[in-house]
Amino acid sequence: MIVTLKNAMTVDVEDYFQVSAFEPYIAKNQWDALPHRVANNTHRVLDLFAAHGVKATFFTLGWVAERYPDLVKRIVAEGHELACHGYEHIRVTEQTPAQFRADVAKTKLILEDLGGVAVQGYRAASYSINASNLWALDILQEEGFAYSSSIYPVKHDLYGMPDAPRFRYEPLAGHPDFKEIPITTLKIGAKNLPCGGGGFFRFYPYAVSKWAFRRVNQAEQQAAIFYFHPWEIDPEQPRQSGLNLKTRTRHYLNLQRMEDRIKQLLRDFEWDTMAKVFL
Repeated sequence: MIVTLKNAMTVDVEDYFQVSAFEPYIAKNQWDALPHRVANNTHRVLDLFAAHGVKATFFTLGWVAERYPDLVKRIVAEGHELACHGYEHIRVTEQTPAQFRADVAKTKLILEDLGGVAVQGYRAASYSINASNLWALDILQEEGFAYSSSIYPVKHDLYGMPDAPRFRYEPLAGHPDFKEIPITTLKIGAKNLPCGGGGFFRFYPYAVSKWAFRRVNQAEQQAAIFYFHPWEIDPEQPRQSGLNLKTRTRHYLNLQRMEDRIKQLLRDFEWDTMAKVFL
């Protein structure tokens, strides 16, 4: 008998100009002067989830939450999980332990004050927890988080920890209640292939993602994670000039198809929040 599993739907709430790949092109002190689209795009995502009866986890930047408190309040009011994405999308690989602790503590407090709920989950900018900075997991546990979803067990030019476990595990000795919940991959031979969302979901035909999720759910009997960003359903976003070919392709590829693909994904699988699926 095939058991239908619920998967975790997640959204990394950041604007188009805040992605790590744009760091060489857009300085943080320019952010407030740029057209902001994150609030409208996230409201569109919330409308989409409401139409399909889906609850999700919103990993939200503190920078966004401070500027759009009503967005945070709507996320909570509609029964979604509010989670932490750091304050201004700084990769953990660029932080000292003290800087990281200050960043996550500050953002957790902002989100909890605005949302009126406890924040249990954290996701690092660009999945930037890896073998070089596992100290970050200890800090998250000490700061009151119940889980991280920050490790991507793949080999990639910008992130990844290919030898990490592929599914939920307990990374901290003596703290079994703290979990790391890696982004979903599909094991083909000796290699883990990414299939949890983002640019890979836009690059491959939808049928590939559907097949991969079905295999994880049915053959491995594991819940999967899907992630995307509000800017990925916004093909009308301002285009940045001067980008190299790789960055331009990764960011803009198939944005016009993304919303329809997500609608199909919402119909084809069962979804809930990270906390309800994994905790």
